[in-house]
Amino acid sequence: MRRSLILTTAPLDEAALLHERAMSAGMGAAVYFSGVVREAEGDEKISAINYEAFQQMVERQFALIFDQLEKRWVLESVRVVHRLGVVKVGEASLWVEVVAAHRGEAFAACQFLIDEMKRTVPIWKRPVADREPSRLAARTHSANATDNPSAPSALAPLRAGTARGPGPGDTRD
Repeated sequence: MRRSLILTTAPLDEAALLHERAMSAGMGAAVYFSGVVREAEGDEKISAINYEAFQQMVERQFALIFDQLEKRWVLESVRVVHRLGVVKVGEASLWVEVVAAHRGEAFAACQFLIDEMKRTVPIWKRPVADREPSRLAARTHSANATDNPSAPSALAPLRAGTARGPGPGDTRD
């Protein structure tokens, strides 16, 4: 099984990654996964995630995961690209490709790889808070400014559970 692991600070070029795919004539499935940074981490709105890694341990843990994949499924290749550093909302932080003869083993191997990565690979994510004042806070401030001179500033942070609950699309991992 061909193996590839790339850790990079550069944005992921998914079109180029697809173009680089190497697949023999006996293979009938290529499964791709792209993990994209969401706008919320838990109940908090974020603007990005800062990924940090202990590179030697990351490489070691992925080697162990690749070994497990090879023992469980007949795969032609596995490629993993993971961003490090600050990745903005809407940008891909993870890209996985699994090539196999059949879709079932390709999907299962991809799912296993991602689950094991999250469980064992020392890549840490630190959410970067969204620094934009919320529209609700700005509206509340402008309404209170004329009625209540001691109203809090529009830039004051909203505490979770007070001014807003989870919005549409907010989910917990």
